[in-house]
Amino acid sequence: MSGYTMLRNGGLGNGGQPWMLRWSSRIRLSWLSFTLFIILVFFPLIAHYYLTTIDDANNAGKPIFVPRTGNELCEVKHVQDLCRIRESVSEELLQLEAKRQELNSEIAKLNLKIEACKKSIENAKQDLLQLKNVISQTEHSYKELMAQNQPKLSLPIRLLPDKDDVNVPLPKSKRNCRLHNCFDYSRCPLTSGFPVFVYNSDQYPFGNLIDPLIKQALEASVRTNVYVTENANIACIYVVLLGEMQETLMPKPTELEQQLHSLPYWRTDGHNHLIINLSRKSETQNYLYNVSTGRAMIAQSTFYDSQYRPGFDIVVSPLVHAMSEPNFLEIPAQVPVKRKYLFSFQGEKIESLRSSLQEARSFEEEMEGNAPADYDDRIITTLKAVQDSKLDFVMVEFTCKNQPKASLPTEWALCGGREDRIELLKQSTFALIITPGDSQLVISAGSAMRLFEALEAGAIPVILGEQIHLPYHDMIRWNEAVLIIPKPRITEVHFLLRSISDNDLLAMRRQGRFLWETYFSTSDTVFNTILATIRTRIQIPAAPIREEPAVEIPHRSGKAAGTDPNMADNGDLDLGPVETEPPYASPKYLRNFTLTATDIYRNWNSAPGPFHLFPHTPFDPVLPSEAKFLGSGTGFRPIGGGAGGSGKEFQAALGGNVPREQFTVVMLTYEREEVLMNSLERLNGLPYLNKVVVVWNSPKLPSEDLLWPDIGVPIVVVRTEKNSLNNRFLPWDEIETEAVLSIDDDAHLRHDEIMFGFRCTHYSAGGVTVYIHYLSCTDHELHPVLYSRAALTILLVTSRWTFRCPGCPQALSHDDSHFHERHKCINFFVKVYGYMPLLYTQFRVDSVLFKTRLPHDKTKCFKFI
Repeated sequence: MSGYTMLRNGGLGNGGQPWMLRWSSRIRLSWLSFTLFIILVFFPLIAHYYLTTIDDANNAGKPIFVPRTGNELCEVKHVQDLCRIRESVSEELLQLEAKRQELNSEIAKLNLKIEACKKSIENAKQDLLQLKNVISQTEHSYKELMAQNQPKLSLPIRLLPDKDDVNVPLPKSKRNCRLHNCFDYSRCPLTSGFPVFVYNSDQYPFGNLIDPLIKQALEASVRTNVYVTENANIACIYVVLLGEMQETLMPKPTELEQQLHSLPYWRTDGHNHLIINLSRKSETQNYLYNVSTGRAMIAQSTFYDSQYRPGFDIVVSPLVHAMSEPNFLEIPAQVPVKRKYLFSFQGEKIESLRSSLQEARSFEEEMEGNAPADYDDRIITTLKAVQDSKLDFVMVEFTCKNQPKASLPTEWALCGGREDRIELLKQSTFALIITPGDSQLVISAGSAMRLFEALEAGAIPVILGEQIHLPYHDMIRWNEAVLIIPKPRITEVHFLLRSISDNDLLAMRRQGRFLWETYFSTSDTVFNTILATIRTRIQIPAAPIREEPAVEIPHRSGKAAGTDPNMADNGDLDLGPVETEPPYASPKYLRNFTLTATDIYRNWNSAPGPFHLFPHTPFDPVLPSEAKFLGSGTGFRPIGGGAGGSGKEFQAALGGNVPREQFTVVMLTYEREEVLMNSLERLNGLPYLNKVVVVWNSPKLPSEDLLWPDIGVPIVVVRTEKNSLNNRFLPWDEIETEAVLSIDDDAHLRHDEIMFGFRCTHYSAGGVTVYIHYLSCTDHELHPVLYSRAALTILLVTSRWTFRCPGCPQALSHDDSHFHERHKCINFFVKVYGYMPLLYTQFRVDSVLFKTRLPHDKTKCFKFI
């Protein structure tokens, strides 16, 4: 026990445990000290020896820690990547330095060029100024040379009324009168303006016997005609107005002849006189047949072959609507093409009625050489056979239910009243007109009345008898509106009428409607057409359109207009130069005295097809190139006449058919000053702009303190007599360019859209482009609606989202009644046409509007007719 206890206590006895602990601690500290000594002393020595004795693989025996070159250091594996980066950066820095030096050299060269260009510009300005002076001097010299070399022309000598006309050759017979031997051209110089003197019929005995309606109608037309003059000494034509006379009061032929010869300017033979004998009824007698009219021209509806002088006398239509204009609401529509009856005829031939109702001779007998005594017999038999066959619905009646109208011998008399005849014609596709059996009667008032009523009702006239002379037959191409068939072809008429296509039927009906409206419908159209026929025969140009004098409202321009980026941001699209010089007027139309002799124009108001006619319509509008077209909203319209030519060159270089061309903006406004000012500012910087004509439609003048923007071109504010949307159509004398952009003050168009329309105006091969989105007709303004029937070329030049007015305080379109009024206007417009002439289309060409870059020779300007 004692020994175990000693061992557990760490030693022998009680004092062993401390000693063992102290000994063990000494041994551990000694061992740790020895180990640290070995590490601190021997390891650095060994490492130093190793590093100083190991040679490089390629340089044996060479110590490592000695000074080495940069390349040698790079060969060390852990720094090779850094060396490659340093070499790449050094190479790039060298390249950049070389480029910097090169750019500095180029900048220096460009600076030298800039200085040289500045000097060249200054020299060019000086040269340009000198060239302008040279051009001005050359133009002045040219005018002087032209004035020296221009032959001096004198006007033809005018004959005085009290002198004999010894220079006019005498024809062998009054029947042989023509313009060259019965007309005095010396009284009608080309520059005379075609003055017409009209006798006052109240001062002569025959004037009291004229039908009052005809008399009043013609006198009203005379008062408004531009050619009528009160100075008889300068007159080219002397007009004598006659008309229907009551048979009980009608003077004897000798008495009427004496009254005519006693006219103060008759001068023995009545040369340069025009006797207008109009009829209002079909039974008017030809009381001038036995009257010696000398060299006076006659215009009437009834002529015998022995009486009519071709190219001298005039066949006219009857004056049905004497004191009133046609009621377009009662005129039938032109569609549908086919009507209830294929053709219709009502008439009675008193003299041959008994023989006509008998059975006609057979065709076989006629083929044997026994011709019928009267073709009317075969006509009756053939038409009755067609009616009995019931192949088509036809209406033919050869006896009148009531007493027939009085008629000339061998003429088919009219049946019933005018209203009943019109109702039947409204249901007829064709209207048969049988000419008189007497071949010497070239035209009668009854036949002319049938033609008038057929055209008015939209029934295509079918005239049986080719010997007839229709009204103005030497001026109008009647074959585009009327079928003229010889009487021997009566058996082929049914086949011929059934073979005509619907398109041709509609074309002929539309053409007939146009002829009726333009030349026969009213007393003004009849009187103007008669004068236009004579004027065209003697080759005198029409009177120009009277310009509307512009009463300018003074205004102040006090601020420079800015440029709306939304309106003028055109990207890289070059719209053209901004005008910096004074406005340039379009060249005047210079062919006024040669067009009647060298050109045969197709009537430009006709619809659907062209037809030859005298160059100017009887309303005295001028040629298409001189006309002022109508439109509303936004659209270009030409005013003067151009020189003609293709628009291809203009589309490529904006040169047009003249060396220089501009356009005028006509802007309609009404008491919206802020909207107007904004619209005017948007025109700033618009290329090819000549001037802006603001049509002030309000009776209230602009504010006195209103400052108008300065857009670089003149702004002319025009005051109107009344508030009318049609004021934009007036030919203001301030407009001096061919192209006019008619636009409302609340219409927002981009500059590229406007230039697209301006380019296409000239690109359409000399044509006219007008954009119409409404036709405005007011309470009594009917003629603008009729005039708008010109063959207009409609061109859309705007996109829907730029045609807006976000800040307009008031507008007509905000009122619902405005659209109702325009609905009525469009419906009335359809009545005037007889069909809906507007075409619905969704086709759109917007390569310019949406910045689609196309080659200039591939860009097209499309139009819709």
